[in-house]
Amino acid sequence: MTHRPPWTAAQDAQLRRLRAEGADWGDIARALRRTPAEVAARGAAIAARQPPSDFAFPPDDPWREPLSAGHPRSWDPLVRGTLLDGDDYPLPCFSR
Repeated sequence: MTHRPPWTAAQDAQLRRLRAEGADWGDIARALRRTPAEVAARGAAIAARQPPSDFAFPPDDPWREPLSAGHPRSWDPLVRGTLLDGDDYPLPCFSR
């Protein structure tokens, strides 16, 4: 029996995101380098669910104004599940 490292918050976030996007356990297992059984068990433990079959993302308005740098709608998905998750933009390293 091999010992598997514990699940990290970043892996949980990736599992939730992939599942919410409609990925199956096999695809998620390959992305996380785990077995489908491990991924399915962890998904059940953290309540990672697929969207309903009739779910559709709302269309984006092609005529909306551009988002500003660091807008939560663009910044949050970029940093979700990373060490920057929860940090506000701009980070101190971006200031001169």
